[in-house]
Amino acid sequence: MRVVGRRLPRLDALAKVKGEYIYGMDFNLEGQLYGKVVRSTQPHARLLEVDAKEARAMRGVRAVLTGAELSGPLMPGVVWDQPLLAFDRVRYVGEPIAAVAAISPELADEAARRITVRYDPLPALFDPQISMQDGAPLLHESWASYKAEAGLVRQGNVCCHAALHHGDIERGFATADFVFEDSFSTESVHQSHVEPRVAIGAVCADGLVTVYSNTQLPYWARTNVAHAMSLPEGDVRIVLLGIGGAFGSKLYPQLEPLVALLARKAGRPVRMVTPLEEELAAGLPRLPSRVTLKTGVKKDGTLVARQARLILDTGAYAGSGPEIASVCILVLAGPYRTPHVQLDAYAVHTNKTNFGAFRGPGGPQANFALESHLDMVAERIGLDALEFRLRNIVEEGDQAANGQVLKGVGLRECLEKAAAAIEWGKPAGPNRGKGLACGWWTTTGGLSGSRARLDVGGKIVVTVGTQEIGTGAIMGGVPLVVAERMGVPLEDVRIVVADTATGPWDFGSQGSRTLFNVGRAALLACDELETRVKTLAEKILEAPADQLELRDGGVVVRASPEERVPLAKLAELDTRGELQGRGQSYPDPVAHDQARMTSCLYPAFHYPSFHCHAAEVEVDPGTGEVTVLRYAAAHDVGRAVNPNLVEGQIHGGVAQGIGMALMEEIVYQDGRVINNNWTDYKLPTMADVPDVQAIIVEHLSEAGPFGAKGLGESPVIEPPGALANAIARAAGVRITSLPITAERILMALKGESSAARPRR
Repeated sequence: MRVVGRRLPRLDALAKVKGEYIYGMDFNLEGQLYGKVVRSTQPHARLLEVDAKEARAMRGVRAVLTGAELSGPLMPGVVWDQPLLAFDRVRYVGEPIAAVAAISPELADEAARRITVRYDPLPALFDPQISMQDGAPLLHESWASYKAEAGLVRQGNVCCHAALHHGDIERGFATADFVFEDSFSTESVHQSHVEPRVAIGAVCADGLVTVYSNTQLPYWARTNVAHAMSLPEGDVRIVLLGIGGAFGSKLYPQLEPLVALLARKAGRPVRMVTPLEEELAAGLPRLPSRVTLKTGVKKDGTLVARQARLILDTGAYAGSGPEIASVCILVLAGPYRTPHVQLDAYAVHTNKTNFGAFRGPGGPQANFALESHLDMVAERIGLDALEFRLRNIVEEGDQAANGQVLKGVGLRECLEKAAAAIEWGKPAGPNRGKGLACGWWTTTGGLSGSRARLDVGGKIVVTVGTQEIGTGAIMGGVPLVVAERMGVPLEDVRIVVADTATGPWDFGSQGSRTLFNVGRAALLACDELETRVKTLAEKILEAPADQLELRDGGVVVRASPEERVPLAKLAELDTRGELQGRGQSYPDPVAHDQARMTSCLYPAFHYPSFHCHAAEVEVDPGTGEVTVLRYAAAHDVGRAVNPNLVEGQIHGGVAQGIGMALMEEIVYQDGRVINNNWTDYKLPTMADVPDVQAIIVEHLSEAGPFGAKGLGESPVIEPPGALANAIARAAGVRITSLPITAERILMALKGESSAARPRR
């Protein structure tokens, strides 16, 4: 290929390194006001009074909103259970109660402080295992009346019970030579994006509402704004701003409806930014989990049965909890041949912030538990961890636990290459250990649209409906796909990110789908554009279209390449604007056995990717400190459209995974986050992250552009499991709870931590 597969620069690279790129935080409107949210100070309480009289009377305050004024509309979701502003009760510390708009940020802060709230405290639940017990206080007394996705199994504080059952689990355990059971837990970690979420709302004289936002899902933001304002979606326009990090946090329209409502009430644009302390306390971080796994295995290491019970703390509202529960089910099934499985996942309410999607939602929690457990099983039966996995992994044409047939499976190659990179068979030395973890992940589907046209000078202009979020998918991947398809150099491709009023509909930049789906839509648009280009060119070259091809910025006769017409010339001749095309990508649903699954909103992995991570660590026996010495990550990406971007995603994902594994944790005390700053919330620095060897494996997908699969999320999934397994070998103790801090290791070495004693 001429372009695809080359290490070429992103189209937005120069503007970003020169500081000229316009991020959401850089954007302002003339005459704008400044918004501020008033948040609950109680984890669970009835709202007796929200008194905003003093705030309304302040000079310079232009608008005040309370939940009572909004009549408590419940916002759209998998379960419609969350008000935009609390109006009858609050369910977590940090829940929005009111919002103000004033002529300065300082005045908005002061006005928010002058809104007084009277509470009647209610019993609070902070442990999902207690919350799901019979007789526990209900966080949502009217849960049964909420609108919810069809087929969702829920009861009381459990907003989803997802299950995958296949085979006969009792028979499987009965035929096993050994049965082992272990439990694991993970805490919540934050997406820690550098740029806060920001939105500006404006209302025109004709009633058209425009919201400028650094959202990942512009059309979902439009749906929510329209719902909150009781408007048709066509009366709402979302304009995408540059995004300075998101990792799933900016999927959710937290600010967009509020700034739109405030702008309508104030008659002026309103800008709102979420401060860091509020972001860490109420910013939809990763769901905590508790997992128990039970595995039956033969003496030779053959897996015969697996049973799992996973509990997700989804916080005060359902949010993405039901979807993530079903994703966890598939991760717990793993890329392993296991004839008998019984997997159950519960998303359970507590009086904590509404947890949400974070890069690979549900993946790291479930994978950490499964890969740690399988290492422990291999050790107990005296089998090498690598050999154990190689005996049980899926191969081309195998069925996954959900019944889907797997194609383009590169897992064996990933395992072998990652293990070789850290010299798996070579002894590690004193206080050192090596560990592996492997897994599979989805390429999320959903509709993407694109338009392509031939512009003056022979440029190819492609319009898309979703923004670049930093991965390079939009500005570094799609342009290469277009350049390859249209036979032009990369510098002749332009990408336009359109707003919701002018652009093609898109499911958004998320879910490892962006290059796959937007690139696929762009290819289909280029197909139509090519047909129109050739129709015009055949009149000039006097050759039929089926004998023409696009090459080197022009159209040539295949048999006589010297007969050529430049695209720039064709653009000049296109006086009627006909040289354009449209494309839509909507991958077909994955065939699977629905009878095996209950209440699974994400029942199959589209065009799955496969991966293996391998780590070597050293543990200081005197302090418990972990040093990551070597790290290799092998990813089957289908086709590496731009190897630089592939490696960048792997490096970044590993860094985030190291943070979750070794140090990151949102700490709660009586429902309050007590480490809501970058001093107390520990993030990995460059000193904590080794040189990561990114290993690219290519087993092409059937539908991705030039065979590409999803990549954005998968690099963050395996690090906790790989590091936990390496630490267990280095320290001689097994830690079954994340994060694996130096303190926990030291306590385990001293025999003071139950987390170090695996259950058998």
